[in-house]
Amino acid sequence: MSSRLKTLLGAAAIVVASALTAHAETTLKWAHVYETSEPFHTESVWAAQEIAKRTNGRYKIDVYPASQLGKEADINQGLKLGTVDMIISGSSFAARDFKPIGVTYFPYIFRDPSHLIAYTKSDVFKRLAKGYEDKTGNVITAVSYYGTRHTTSNTAITKCSDLKGVKMRVPDVPAYLAMPRACGANTTPIAFAEVYLALQNGTVDAQENPLTTIEAKKFFEVQKNIVLSGHIVDHLNTVISKSRWASLSDEDKTIFREVMQEAAAKTTKIIEDREKALVDDFKKRGLNVVEVDKADFEKNVLEKVKFEDFGYEKSDWEAIRAIQ
Repeated sequence: MSSRLKTLLGAAAIVVASALTAHAETTLKWAHVYETSEPFHTESVWAAQEIAKRTNGRYKIDVYPASQLGKEADINQGLKLGTVDMIISGSSFAARDFKPIGVTYFPYIFRDPSHLIAYTKSDVFKRLAKGYEDKTGNVITAVSYYGTRHTTSNTAITKCSDLKGVKMRVPDVPAYLAMPRACGANTTPIAFAEVYLALQNGTVDAQENPLTTIEAKKFFEVQKNIVLSGHIVDHLNTVISKSRWASLSDEDKTIFREVMQEAAAKTTKIIEDREKALVDDFKKRGLNVVEVDKADFEKNVLEKVKFEDFGYEKSDWEAIRAIQ
């Protein structure tokens, strides 16, 4: 073989190797606990496809819904273990590593979804998100609205004292317990999958969840009062693991963040639209949709619940409340 031919073949091999390297596909795992019909899943699938497009196929992201890779605590642990690359999860789990970020679950801290979204663009959010990042190395790239938590009950509830003595199922998360306990309810941490039966057989008299969950889980079939307590404007974070984030180029970091924020915005709009429609839907089904004296609920919470009990800072609560 002539030296010229060897040179040409060598150059060709380099070109092919470079092309293969440029288009090498990295497969990532994105996990969450929500159903495939929910926007937290559908918009994650869209985001996975969009990231593949914008990175010219260098990343293939497989989305695992409905706790396929474990419950919420498991997938948060998976970020540390490297078994998942990104997750969708609530700030109550982020607060296990950095308590102050959980202040967003304090009852009545947010006025409405638009206030929540304004918070996600604020300096106080950047500071709290950085505190979580400094503690774990994981990065919160986006925040989506999950829904406003309301109450269903056997009897109509219009003020805080109406909950006194009521057996109420509440998730076993400290800040979720704040409002019911401030109002004197007897809280019970029943597993989510067992809530319908517990309401049906009278193990508990009430529960709380967003309207979309009340509809999806058919709690309205066994509770005729939809009480618009609106005590928590809930949200979910899109989080990328420390090791995966470190592996991304600055250009790819920008792509991942932008796409995930677009997906979160689409999710937020879908949830808001669904909630607005559900109030009328519940009324049409003959349910008693009850407006409450939110000021009364809020007053009781502030008088009877201490920020310090949760590891929150009152200054953070004040800063968030002041956001317009």
